[in-house]
Amino acid sequence: MRTLRLDLAERSYPIHIGSGLLDDGALYRPYIRGRRVVVVSDSQVAGLYGARVCAALADYRPLLLQFPPGEGSKTLETYATLADGLIEGRFDRRVALVALGGGVVGDMTGFLAATYQRGVDFIQIPTTLLAQVDSSVGGKTGVNRPGGKNMLGAFHQPRCVLADTGTLSSLPRRELAAGLAEVIKYGLIADAGFLAWIERELGALFEGDEVALQHAVYRSCEIKAAIVAADERESGQRALLNLGHTFGHAVEAATGYGAWLHGEAVGLGMLMASDLSHRLGRLPGEAVARIAALLERAELPTRLPADIPTDTLLGYMAGDKKVLDGQLRLVALDGIGQGVIVSGVEAEVLAAVIDAARAPMAA
Repeated sequence: MRTLRLDLAERSYPIHIGSGLLDDGALYRPYIRGRRVVVVSDSQVAGLYGARVCAALADYRPLLLQFPPGEGSKTLETYATLADGLIEGRFDRRVALVALGGGVVGDMTGFLAATYQRGVDFIQIPTTLLAQVDSSVGGKTGVNRPGGKNMLGAFHQPRCVLADTGTLSSLPRRELAAGLAEVIKYGLIADAGFLAWIERELGALFEGDEVALQHAVYRSCEIKAAIVAADERESGQRALLNLGHTFGHAVEAATGYGAWLHGEAVGLGMLMASDLSHRLGRLPGEAVARIAALLERAELPTRLPADIPTDTLLGYMAGDKKVLDGQLRLVALDGIGQGVIVSGVEAEVLAAVIDAARAPMAA
């Protein structure tokens, strides 16, 4: 097991990374202040790991709450069902929630923890690569609305993160690829050497090599922890973590939540962000080609569906959470490993990026 720490003064917490962690009750105990625990999961992950986690937490008489898997469940309706389960069980404010699953489970459980009786503790057990390297760390929680992704939410930090890399062996290849999009993101915004390592070790990552996966998770979390520690509530530097996300969230909304995996949309969004960077004179064309080649090798989409109108995507982007005072903030690249925040990009430039990414219509 390797451990790093996200430094947020009295709200600091460890991120443990290794195989078999979810079975180790001793890892949970320091972060549970009450007598009861509620494990929240989706039905698919609960079937794989629910019994094991509940066994590790047997001393706390755990209740397992489940909901249907997928981005389509990340709604206020699901939130209300989970909250009713806590109310009906008469759980007090010393209950600890355990988020067992991918990004949807983590975001839902975190939002529930932030709001149940005005805030209770929670622990993250991310079971997908995307959740282990990104969504489980940093305290962002929320639910989707038809008009935008994560438009309702709160910052609420977990008490610890247990990233059990053994769970990655159960991931479908498509889910693994989606997680790799976020791993690639860290290299693009902050560490050119890490991106070169990903290019070399991509085959090992897809093959489930434990050493490679643990390094990918550790370095990704290390980069994110440093950024979040410096800017917890995204008033500045933390926005760099959104490379490709404004484009990607618009794709998710336009295609219907769940049609594309989040990492797939982010992968395409990063390619669009690199094209934007080139159009702004910040990134050379050969770097854009290098990014496109890596995304293709990582089995991520690199073309926008032909039937999505440009105006539709621009409309979703205009409603993005990163719009401040009417100005959309985007993340661009000044080079590999050099993320930068830009604003005031003209709509015509954004439209050109979208048009260039669109797949040709079938004959």
